[in-house]
Amino acid sequence: MKKLNYLSSHQMMCGIRAMTVGAVFIAGCASLPPTEQMAVSKVAVNNATSSGGNQFAPLPMKSAMDKMDAAERAMTEEDYALARQLAEQAQVDAQLAATTARSVKAQEAASALQKGNGILRQELDRKAQQL
Repeated sequence: MKKLNYLSSHQMMCGIRAMTVGAVFIAGCASLPPTEQMAVSKVAVNNATSSGGNQFAPLPMKSAMDKMDAAERAMTEEDYALARQLAEQAQVDAQLAATTARSVKAQEAASALQKGNGILRQELDRKAQQL
């Protein structure tokens, strides 16, 4: 019976140590600059801009740019947790802007093709009537 109590308290101590190490690890990660996330987010914002986000998705594009600016300010102030959070949000907003822009462009291209097909049909019908 004593051995069972020893194992239980030993296991409890190991669990406490593991949680402490995990908490220290998480706190350590929060204190590291999120340089990789910042770079990924900047690329996402640039891709959204080149995809036509400013023209076709101005609201999510502005949100992405504002959040990226705020993330850069947080990096300067060494508030790395906030910088990471804002950069992640900027990335999501930028991806939404890019996807929306591509969707609008695809819809416009489909409409142009339909219009072109309609003109061709009219021309074929006109030539068929002349025969």
